[in-house]
Amino acid sequence: MRTFSQKPSQVTRAWYVLDASEVPLGRLATTVASLLIGKSKPSVTHHVDGGDFVVIVNAGNLVVTGNKMQAKMYYRHSQYPGGLREATLAEKVIANPSEVVFRAVRGMLPVNKLRDGRLKRLKIYADGDHKHEAQKPTAISLAASTKRGAKEGK
Repeated sequence: MRTFSQKPSQVTRAWYVLDASEVPLGRLATTVASLLIGKSKPSVTHHVDGGDFVVIVNAGNLVVTGNKMQAKMYYRHSQYPGGLREATLAEKVIANPSEVVFRAVRGMLPVNKLRDGRLKRLKIYADGDHKHEAQKPTAISLAASTKRGAKEGK
């Protein structure tokens, strides 16, 4: 039996919609990264970008656990002396909630030449509306899978 290796011309992409207000940020980011990579597909080939499109809605109603809204810090530096800027997660969510989700998903993706192409297939919206109805995206409810895992003791 020969090993299957997917070619870029054989890639088929689906569209998925996820709600950011259903689960914590980390669980959302890992699920989105898995969909962008295409790990759930039987034709996954790691050197070919075979993932799907992902639309995230309600990024403004982001859920985090514990004290992360005040304790989690985001840093950036201008490369000038004294140019360190920091902001809490709460400040970032107020200013630009889609950037918080984008950075979380970007951190979950492998650092290689395919990452930028995968991130272009990620669409993030702060409210519940999106403009991708023509693609007929499939809604994925992460809250149901999380509750089921909690009841089973996983």
